[in-house]
Amino acid sequence: MTSSENYYHSLLTFGMKPGLDRIAVLLGRLGDPQKSLRCIHVAGTNGKGTVCTLLAGVLTAAGYKTGLYTSPYIVDFRERIRVNGEMIPENDLDEVTLRVKEQVEAMRSEGLVITEFEAVTAAAFLYYKQCGCDFVVLETGLGGRFDATNVIERPLVSVITSISLDHVKILGNTTAEIAYEKCGIIKRNCPVVTASTQDADALRMIREQSQTKNAPFRLAQVGSCRVLTASIRGSEIYFGSREVFVPFPGAHQIENAVIALTAIDELKEQGIRIPEKAIRQGFKNAKNPARCEIVSEEPLVLLDGCHNESSAKALAAVLKQYLNGKKIHALMGMMADKDIDAVLSALTPCLSSAVTVTPSNPRAISAQELMEKIKKSGVPAVSFDSVEDGYAFALKHTKEGETLIVCGSLYLCADVYALFRK
Repeated sequence: MTSSENYYHSLLTFGMKPGLDRIAVLLGRLGDPQKSLRCIHVAGTNGKGTVCTLLAGVLTAAGYKTGLYTSPYIVDFRERIRVNGEMIPENDLDEVTLRVKEQVEAMRSEGLVITEFEAVTAAAFLYYKQCGCDFVVLETGLGGRFDATNVIERPLVSVITSISLDHVKILGNTTAEIAYEKCGIIKRNCPVVTASTQDADALRMIREQSQTKNAPFRLAQVGSCRVLTASIRGSEIYFGSREVFVPFPGAHQIENAVIALTAIDELKEQGIRIPEKAIRQGFKNAKNPARCEIVSEEPLVLLDGCHNESSAKALAAVLKQYLNGKKIHALMGMMADKDIDAVLSALTPCLSSAVTVTPSNPRAISAQELMEKIKKSGVPAVSFDSVEDGYAFALKHTKEGETLIVCGSLYLCADVYALFRK
């Protein structure tokens, strides 16, 4: 772990009081780098990372210097801040971190405490300005209304992906309440894109908030998309008079692709030059770590960071569609503050067996406790103290023609990536 990463992790995870005042003051002291950037802003419960990856890939393929800001990271902290697909170099991260740290410490002496996410966001804005980015694709961290990224004033387009129940203690107990928080990224007179398949209550809230802010509302018509071919490796689709390959499997990823294509069409209508060739290339070359990612062919090993009910259902749908009739084993680890029962309810009907481990995070449920929950569903399960031992055991017991899925948490996926590096 670098000194810069250590510094960010030393800050508060959450602020004492929600709001954009602190990040606004911090950025003001840094010269307001965000004000010179043209941003596409993306919020939602599921699919944010995919939509951001596709949008950034297309803009890069079109010849623009494109910043991409995402969270969390999987293996390397620098994944969060990328330009044209390349992570921020360590020396550049150190440089912008020093500038941010100087102002954060000065603010602390004045009684203003900056959180980790606020500090990293400020560093990202500094780096994107320093690089002279033509566009920046911004993924919100949590929510939208009080998210540090929401300090931007006029996004080119605000995108809201699928909304479901997650982080209910912070964002609200219903999809409408959560949607209200996500709708905080909608700005007056700035276009909004969401999907026709959006949850009904959430969609009603998005329409309402768009009207309140006089924001042109654009519905991505998922039903108009035709699937030409589909496999565990992705789908060839026809939408908006164009054919593109989406390198991520599942109906939910087709929805995300249609959202991204609709946002691209909105950008084109604003006069931004995006050739059709760039759209096809940007999609085809897109990579989305730990989202149904194939990391081994024989045996077939998939990594998926699903951690809530809707993402678990999406993974289950992929397994049923493309691996039906085949034995599927799981290496699972989860955070204790997630709706574990809902995730297991979605996934265990697909499983022949499970191996549980405790991911490297203090919020993780113990492997033993997770094993007991899985056993109650009728799936044979064993637990291991170490991720390395659990993965080795699961791999050994996945025979030719069978599949191993690593799932339940992005933190577990990061632990498994670390094993690959070893």
